[in-house]
Amino acid sequence: MAFAKRFENLFRLLLPSPFAIALLLSLLSFFLYWIYGDGPLGDRLLNSANHWQKGLWNPPLLVFMVQMMLILVLGHILALAKPVANFINFLLTLSKDPAASTALIAFFTLVLAFLNWGLALVFGAVMARKAAENFSAKKQAFNYGLLGAAGYAGLMVWHGGISGSAPIKVAENGHLASLSQGHIPSLPERIAWSETIFSSMNLWASLLLLILVPAFFYSIAGRVPKKLELVKPPQVLPNLERATGAEKIDRSPLFGRIIGALILVVAILQIFGSEGLQFLNPNFINLSLLGFALIFHGSLYSFADALDDAIRGASGILLQFPLYFGIMGLMRDGGLIEGLSTYFGENASAFSFPLWTFLSAGIINIFVPSGGGQWAIQGPVILETAQLLGIPYGKAIMAMAYGDQLTNMLQPFWALPLLGITGLKARRIVPYTLALMGLGGLIFLSLLIIF
Repeated sequence: MAFAKRFENLFRLLLPSPFAIALLLSLLSFFLYWIYGDGPLGDRLLNSANHWQKGLWNPPLLVFMVQMMLILVLGHILALAKPVANFINFLLTLSKDPAASTALIAFFTLVLAFLNWGLALVFGAVMARKAAENFSAKKQAFNYGLLGAAGYAGLMVWHGGISGSAPIKVAENGHLASLSQGHIPSLPERIAWSETIFSSMNLWASLLLLILVPAFFYSIAGRVPKKLELVKPPQVLPNLERATGAEKIDRSPLFGRIIGALILVVAILQIFGSEGLQFLNPNFINLSLLGFALIFHGSLYSFADALDDAIRGASGILLQFPLYFGIMGLMRDGGLIEGLSTYFGENASAFSFPLWTFLSAGIINIFVPSGGGQWAIQGPVILETAQLLGIPYGKAIMAMAYGDQLTNMLQPFWALPLLGITGLKARRIVPYTLALMGLGGLIFLSLLIIF
């Protein structure tokens, strides 16, 4: 326990805030571009600001930013509704102590992350917060950072799940041809989920994580420092005042439910117009979350009050998203990501290429914490090299997915929604997510070698 306490205190001293990390990575990206970017040095110095701004205000990426913020805010609003809060509390009654609760949070977060990473991120955060509120009310010592890390664990399985960016994109008809722009001959029309998400290698990876990650949290929960912490539930104002005039619309428990039901009907119609599970995109999730949140809150008054509390959890990503978009612009337009991927591809064999892909994807994810953006840049090199070396496309794609999701345990960007909901600082969860990263690395590397 003494070692665990010193380890946690060390990160509190050395790890800056996620915003500071984003700024430091931005400076490092400029430096790397000036040294290794394409073109003469003078051009690199002049072009760096343009590449950065082009990424900073990239319209599709800004749309993605709003989608992610809405997933966070609407998911948090839904979690504040009484029926959902009661359901989460019921799940937490299945555990009797902090160790069991931590393992339980990790288990449900991993299961949900395989289905959809956005929902898992919010659900894990809210579940960790509820557990902390319960232990605080009982005046029982616990480690809030460990609970938060368990709620974040799903980000280590998401890219191998059915919402993973790369597996979803390669399963679309015509995507591979569009991505390669005709430069890679003999590519298939599509790569089915049976070769990626539901391949034997990935099913083993998901199963091992589902078993070993909760066991990991349960085993260390008794060794980490614990203390009594005051974590109060958010106060949602009751609808007690007598409504008059137009206020009756806002306070009516029926009006919100009717509107929510209509929104859900619109969302359900998307299912019938899509192929397979492709309807599970951010727009469908947000529409569904809005409908369910209105139904469970009932009145618009209750919904708006929960919105005031939930919006604070999204404040951290409002500025940091564009900063990482700027980093992506520098690394993509400056040829840094393509150069790194090409270097690994040119120096790899059929045996080592999946391992190099895994490593390069993990490095790139530190600078570009977006699975879809990373695949768009790294994908053509992966496909071309896999074809030249005779490696199954599915294995090469999942090697990238594993590297991307693994270093989420080091890169705190996607933890921002969890930090906003729980009120934790990044330095309190990173010691445990780093240990989890070591476990995940062993699992992924072993499977890439065996299969």
